[in-house]
Amino acid sequence: MKILVTGGAGYIGSILVPELLGLGHDVRVFDNFLYTQASLNHCVSNQRFHVEKGDIRDVSKIKEHYEWADVIIPLAALVGAPLCNFNPVGSSTINKEAIYSMLKVISKGQLVIMPTTNSAYGNAGGKGFCDETSDLSPVSKYAKEKVQVEEELMGHPAAISLRLATVFGMSPRMRIDLLVNDFTHRACVDGFIVLFESHFKRNYVHVRDVANAFIFAIENSDKMQGEIYNLGLSDTNISKLELCNRIKKCLPEFTILESQVGRDPDQRDYVVSNKKIESLGYKTKHSLDQGIKELIKGYTMLKNRRYGNI
Repeated sequence: MKILVTGGAGYIGSILVPELLGLGHDVRVFDNFLYTQASLNHCVSNQRFHVEKGDIRDVSKIKEHYEWADVIIPLAALVGAPLCNFNPVGSSTINKEAIYSMLKVISKGQLVIMPTTNSAYGNAGGKGFCDETSDLSPVSKYAKEKVQVEEELMGHPAAISLRLATVFGMSPRMRIDLLVNDFTHRACVDGFIVLFESHFKRNYVHVRDVANAFIFAIENSDKMQGEIYNLGLSDTNISKLELCNRIKKCLPEFTILESQVGRDPDQRDYVVSNKKIESLGYKTKHSLDQGIKELIKGYTMLKNRRYGNI
């Protein structure tokens, strides 16, 4: 198939694109390479790999790439509450308005598989498992706009929404700011962490399982399109403190301090059911503990010394 991946040189795309190429698909990446990343260098020798540098908000430039594709995977986004708060205009134009523009120009038969977020469930602690029919109460600007985009997306006849749990794991285009990645990095580098509202829970999923889910959705699109699916590890609805204790099993010297003063700026607190996508045969392959061990190995090689003097 001809597959367009916007933001394909990012954290998820850098894992997904080589997998799609390995399956024999023609893959076109449209990315602005904002972070000067070289995460797809190893793909350029593949004749089925195509790349275009550009901004997804430039409809005149990206329109021909939309028209080329059988499948569109729109990964290009400003991801996460802190970044969206820092750049609210970019958040709205990239995360929301550009997707609205895409939905206006593509044909009804083109399959769109889009990552949304289970942070849309907001602060639902104590209300039981959130499934795809649960009320949404997004807290952050990022989550609120993703909810708006998902509603618009589901008006497209051939659309699949994957509500991602908090993603973790190593990628050629690494993101240390994601919670598991961040906490493990703090354990490796600082040796301690201070937790605010440590009882808050959320769900997690490995970046390679996310890539596998996109492939699963392509291969099962006939029975999945028109639907929303939670995507996470069903055995990993855990609190921040529980997460830190899992990291401590691998790094016993890791010191965990719980603060009674202060407020977590990210007020997400929920547990999630992933039964809907699992009932179709999708299974995750990478556990949280495997991911933590992987990150520890990765951080042995990855040193963030940009602003350090040693």
